[in-house]
Amino acid sequence: MRNIVAIAAFSGMLLMPRVLPAQQKDHNDAFVRGPEGENRIVQEVRHQLVMLPYYTIFDDLAFRVDGTTVTLLGDVTNPVLKSDAGNVVKRIEGVTQVVNQINVLPLSDMDWQIRRAEFRAIYGDPEIGDRYGHQALPGIHIIVRNGNVTLEGVVGNQMDKNLINIRANGVPNVFSVQNKLQVAGS
Repeated sequence: MRNIVAIAAFSGMLLMPRVLPAQQKDHNDAFVRGPEGENRIVQEVRHQLVMLPYYTIFDDLAFRVDGTTVTLLGDVTNPVLKSDAGNVVKRIEGVTQVVNQINVLPLSDMDWQIRRAEFRAIYGDPEIGDRYGHQALPGIHIIVRNGNVTLEGVVGNQMDKNLINIRANGVPNVFSVQNKLQVAGS
């Protein structure tokens, strides 16, 4: 059975993701608790990826486990993060093959300006920053590719999702904002 898993931190703790059927899309950041008897490989891959030193809120890592094969997915700003992710997963006991499909986002000064502005707009808001910003790896990830913003992660309620969307859309020089934030418990 193929599972799709994504990682993030929410409210200061790593949440277990929901297991999704493989027929659904390859990358789904549904950061809700997974089943109690979750596969050891899935747990170890998640742990190793979240511990990577260059993993930030401007990156989005996910993976799919199919038996002993792990497929890495997502977008990262640093090419070293892509190679490090592949290397740490290769060393996990029981993993026989790693398919690294992580995309390295293009180098762009404008994208970095947008990332910083989105960070300030979202996490600088006291209503949002106080709830979601005081963690080692905050639960709202800001992915910017060629001026297009994608928000990934988990929020506590629909009102927070809407407020974050308003803040993200208020940043200048952004072509579009795709809000993929999930509401916890839904």
